[in-house]
Amino acid sequence: MCEAEKFIYNKKKLLLEMKVKFLGDSKLKNSLVSKSRMSLWMIRAITILLLWSCCVHLVAVGGMWRPRLLKGWPSCFNSHHDLPMASQEMTSLPMKIALPPKRLYQNNGYLMVSCNGGLNQMRAAICDMVTIARYMNVTLIVPELDKTSFWNDPSEFKDIFDVDHFITSLRDEVRILKEVPPRLKRRVELGVYHTMPPISWSNMSYYQDQILPLVKKHKVLHLNKTDTRLANNELPVEVQKLRCRVNFNGLRFTPKIEELGRRVVKILREKGPFLVLHLRYEMDMLAFSGCSHGCNRYEEEELTRMRYAYPWWKEKVINSELKRKEGLCPLTPEETALTLSALGIDRNVQIYIAAGEIYGGKRRLKALTDVFPNVVRKETLLDSSDLSFCKNHSSQMAALDYLISLESDIFVPTYYGNMAKVVEGHRRFLGFKKTIELNRKFLVNLIDEYYQGLVSWEVFSTRVKAFHATRMGGPKKRLVIPNKPKEEDYFYANPYECLQLLHENDSGNSLDETI
Repeated sequence: MCEAEKFIYNKKKLLLEMKVKFLGDSKLKNSLVSKSRMSLWMIRAITILLLWSCCVHLVAVGGMWRPRLLKGWPSCFNSHHDLPMASQEMTSLPMKIALPPKRLYQNNGYLMVSCNGGLNQMRAAICDMVTIARYMNVTLIVPELDKTSFWNDPSEFKDIFDVDHFITSLRDEVRILKEVPPRLKRRVELGVYHTMPPISWSNMSYYQDQILPLVKKHKVLHLNKTDTRLANNELPVEVQKLRCRVNFNGLRFTPKIEELGRRVVKILREKGPFLVLHLRYEMDMLAFSGCSHGCNRYEEEELTRMRYAYPWWKEKVINSELKRKEGLCPLTPEETALTLSALGIDRNVQIYIAAGEIYGGKRRLKALTDVFPNVVRKETLLDSSDLSFCKNHSSQMAALDYLISLESDIFVPTYYGNMAKVVEGHRRFLGFKKTIELNRKFLVNLIDEYYQGLVSWEVFSTRVKAFHATRMGGPKKRLVIPNKPKEEDYFYANPYECLQLLHENDSGNSLDETI
């Protein structure tokens, strides 16, 4: 090979080696860049997943505790009062949240319960039974509702409450089934299980020491009484908070009832603020309590016949006037009109009556409508076809009234029964919404003085306002009376273990804001 050819050959070889080296370095560099980019994307992906997980947990917590923990947050967490009236959502409805993981535990048996009483008495009982089932580590069968009481309502649990939401929203605490497993179904159908009423106002040790062994022994235990079977006080905080969680998040009404509630609230809101009056002046209430003040002779006899017709109403001979003086009777429509006027309620405000048929009808309501002409009921706001699905179903009607009561600007019960107590507690949970807790004993005696001309209207109104100035549903501790649970404050009326105490100025305690 000549020198010129040799030179060209060596040059080509050098160029080839340089090209190979360059390509190798380039691949190495690309490989490093690729790995670096992959690491960066992995970090980003992990960060996004962590942020998403935090958001899901925050929303889940917010779904239950939103009225307190998220109070004052901007954007979508702002108060509903900032929204236009027509577009407001019902803030009392539990948020639909991501399903919690199931709690895994050794099942000790199955608990069946039959609730007794009206809707709100059963509502509180369901909360107690879920809590009891959880701490006994048993499986709860969806509660059976009362169909044999005065109201004779055939509604099932699924007709009033969203049963799937009830089961899934609480599955991280307790296992709930719609019916007993197939292997035990025949046994239940034949009645081969233990049934009993638990002792009223019991603590958790009673259920752990006396009820749980029976569940383990019989595998299926049926509790046939459920009202007030758990104490108001001296229970662990986690027990009290679970009762709240069931009440405020687990028990959601059916979509049909919720939608009807939205419609009624929208109709009311379009005309401004509204007051819900739980006017407990129905025939069954008057017959049961023996309260006949303001009734004529025929009505008194009718109420007495009704009281004797129901053997489970134990008190038969009742002194109506004595009972009224003790503050144990619901206020009459006449007494209610006088009280609302004395409190400074605007005569033009809408008053929604959350109750059944008022005894005496329009004749007795006239005393109220003469003073407050904008009195409405669900039957006057909706077509009869809208209410057809819950006709002759008092508990479904009561569920609708319950929702509207939660949404009202002011809630005023004229008798301190189960609905008054449970709604009061729920409104406290929603941010201490104004609930005027009327003292009937004070009122009826003052009303009698006013009618007798012993006090002027100015004095009467001043005394009513002053007495109730601190009875507006604001933050306070429950009254505890050892060994007298019926006389102390009811847990569901003031579940303060579950509430964040707001500043007094935000508590709705003042009469200055009365509509």
